[in-house]
Amino acid sequence: MVIGLGRFGARVARTLYQMGHDVLGIDINEHLVQGMVGQITYPVKADATNETVLRELGAHRFDAAVVAIGSDVQASIMCTVLLRSMGTPYIVARARDDLHGRTLAHVGANRVVYPEQEMGERVARRLFTPDVVEYMEVAPGFGISKVRLPQAFHGLTLKEAGLSGPRDKYGLAVLAIRRGKEVILLPSEDERIQPEDTVILAGKDDRLERLGE
Repeated sequence: MVIGLGRFGARVARTLYQMGHDVLGIDINEHLVQGMVGQITYPVKADATNETVLRELGAHRFDAAVVAIGSDVQASIMCTVLLRSMGTPYIVARARDDLHGRTLAHVGANRVVYPEQEMGERVARRLFTPDVVEYMEVAPGFGISKVRLPQAFHGLTLKEAGLSGPRDKYGLAVLAIRRGKEVILLPSEDERIQPEDTVILAGKDDRLERLGE
């Protein structure tokens, strides 16, 4: 179940549906609901802050719920409280800021996400490390990155590129290489880098920036 079918909620709902899940999408905006017809299982115009409405829609029978409401903080908190009281097993809630997020976690959200903050961090990192396709922070100053290596690396082995072996000069661990549909986990130092490769690296942020330079 996805409550709130704005840009974030609609993307979540469509992706879940494409993954093979039955998806109930709820919003009070008729235009947003109509835009999801044919893209998810059940798009419904309804007030998700009303417990009676949620029960009539069978919300308590869903495996998980995403509270994707962005602008109405009170409504997002109310939905989370109702879903928790109805016994929804897993609740993901979208937060605008830290206070909103802490409140959502306190009232029952299993996971709180901050789409705007995460996108802002992603844009900032890609601004100065343009070869980074995706980034996930593991700890402050340390993360896992999906990278397309510069042309200067193409044709070199990981060892020759300084990404493996005793001459590793970047301090980055190569976790995997994606080559088309093939995924090479923990590649050997003799694996040769191809132009189409996407490389998964783990390490300190400043080391990744050094690689880009």
